[in-house]
Amino acid sequence: MSKNLSSGLEDYIETIYMSSLAGISLKGAELARKLNISRASVSEALSKLMSLGLIEYKPYGSIKLTLKGEEKAKAVYSKHGLLKKFFENVLQVPENEASENACKIEHIISENILNRMSKLNDYCKSHPEFIKIFDID
Repeated sequence: MSKNLSSGLEDYIETIYMSSLAGISLKGAELARKLNISRASVSEALSKLMSLGLIEYKPYGSIKLTLKGEEKAKAVYSKHGLLKKFFENVLQVPENEASENACKIEHIISENILNRMSKLNDYCKSHPEFIKIFDID
């Protein structure tokens, strides 16, 4: 499995994973609508994900993550969640802004920085007085 998927391909598998968590089976056209991307671009990306062994897919059929794909999707989803929580809990950023920025940053952040953010988030949970330094309104 490729360790460094493009941010676009990570978005695809994360969206497929999130849909599967919600019990929704996606087809290519539905994925294109969810990501606001052309059907042709989705077909090309699905082909790449299949060649990497991350999904199983037949044209007009449902998209299914392989075990490798699910593993990679969980990692991206987890990064997104951690970043979003950090932005909301520590930096006191509104949910929509936190989610939007987490989606952009999840693709480029190093594990070292992510781990440090997680530790700071945990520290702030147990020391709420620390968060007051961010009250700049």
